[in-house]
Amino acid sequence: MQKGLCIAALTIAVIVFALFLADLILGLAGQNQMAPFKYANMYIDIVFVVCSLGLAVMSWFTLREQV
Repeated sequence: MQKGLCIAALTIAVIVFALFLADLILGLAGQNQMAPFKYANMYIDIVFVVCSLGLAVMSWFTLREQV
């Protein structure tokens, strides 16, 4: 069960990372209509990208400890 939770957290972290990074990049490029969240706030995008990276790293290290 613990391995499943680590894999689920890693998957969620990758999805959140991809969404907010795409929003940040497309918003900075001037493509606001194509951005997933219409580039609402740059600081929120940066915070979510950093936090999702942190969650991914913690999930990865925890998964590696269990194997």
